[in-house]
Amino acid sequence: MLSRQHKLLVMKIVSLFSVVRGYNIPIIVLAQYLSAIFILAPEKRALDILLDFNLFLIVFSSAITIASGYIINNFYDSKKDLINRPNKSMLDRLVSQKTKLSVYFTLNFMAVLMAFIVSWRAFLFFSAYIFLIWFYSHKIKKYVVVGNLTAAFLAVLPFFAILLYFYNKISFEEIENHRSQFVVISSHAMFLFLLLLIREMIKDLENLKGDLANNYQTIPILYNETVSKQIITILTFLTIFPVYILISIYDVGYMDIYFYICFIALLFFLLYLWKSNSKEQYLLLHNVLKFLIVSGVFCIVLINPSVLWHGKSLLSRF
Repeated sequence: MLSRQHKLLVMKIVSLFSVVRGYNIPIIVLAQYLSAIFILAPEKRALDILLDFNLFLIVFSSAITIASGYIINNFYDSKKDLINRPNKSMLDRLVSQKTKLSVYFTLNFMAVLMAFIVSWRAFLFFSAYIFLIWFYSHKIKKYVVVGNLTAAFLAVLPFFAILLYFYNKISFEEIENHRSQFVVISSHAMFLFLLLLIREMIKDLENLKGDLANNYQTIPILYNETVSKQIITILTFLTIFPVYILISIYDVGYMDIYFYICFIALLFFLLYLWKSNSKEQYLLLHNVLKFLIVSGVFCIVLINPSVLWHGKSLLSRF
């Protein structure tokens, strides 16, 4: 049987895993690799991409930067989380703030070091990314609208890291040859950005008590829940535009099934939203959005690469 010290150590490891939201990191890594294989470089073999050491460094740097971002966000939100998420907050408090900050600086150092091995551009990118995450957690997130937009932007930003990695050597003459890829990538990014922005708006409704107690300026606090629901409804209908581009203009293969299911799910989402008025109901809506985002990651494999690279067969890439 485990001794008391070993049990405490295990609980601290679980606590740190909770702080960095370790369950999210593998999804982010998978999303970046699938994006690289099926969207960003469909002309390359999947094995070549998986064995690309520099790409591995970029993806790993993104993962640990995001993990460190969760730590600093947890550090600044400790009082708010004690109200909004008391059970998780008690678990997170098993690790001292000093330890959290030590892990935070260690992860950031590792991220910029690996980025520097790739290139000085990657080093600057991740240095700026780390600063933006800190500035968001320290200042920006407390301000209405700007905080929501910044949170959604920071969540999408890691995909620009691998985008820059694959396209930093493309000349202006070659841009036209990659136009389809750029349009598809931009449409996917816009759809993801809108889903993330809607999720941030739902989180404001879900965390209303903690935000109010800690002087956060969110839309439900400054205005009311009805205004927040109206904005969420508008953002939900805006997702139609990138989906239309991906389905009707650039046939993305069987992934259109995912977008059709998303559209139906979002209609029910809106109907339930306007009936919701409790933390539990908003939490359910939040989980629905998380499911749509995560399932979208796995559905990337359904994209037809011939749209992105002239006549390239899917099977021939493996």
